[in-house]
Amino acid sequence: MIALIQRVSDACVRVDGEVIGEIEQGVLALVGVEKNDQRKNADRLLQRILGYRIFADNEDKMNLSVADISGGLLLVPQFTLAADTGKGKRPSFSSAAPPEEGELLFNYLLAEAQTQYSNVACGRFGADMKVSLCNDGPVTFWLTA
Repeated sequence: MIALIQRVSDACVRVDGEVIGEIEQGVLALVGVEKNDQRKNADRLLQRILGYRIFADNEDKMNLSVADISGGLLLVPQFTLAADTGKGKRPSFSSAAPPEEGELLFNYLLAEAQTQYSNVACGRFGADMKVSLCNDGPVTFWLTA
């Protein structure tokens, strides 16, 4: 599994003009599911997202996680993260999990996040989403499980 995480001052997801997920300060995580990913990958990725230290402490060093600051976590499924872009001018999605498997694993990740953390919002798997965010820094990291 893959997550592109961004430290944000705010972020939201809209579907058909309606806000379906919204956070203030926290982490926006775009999540891709690859073939052969399993629940253990989702568990590892969630621990990395919640524990990754990307927020400044009192000395302005990145020493605090989203959990440390009680920030929001916005999980957004994005199958294009699993694209192979190594050749040509068009991405290949051969390494992405099939949609049914990807949705199951994303929903598992979301359920675990909601069980382990209190401030979780999400996008909708398979929907045409509009994601708005204010990247704080900018600070962006690529995490794998």
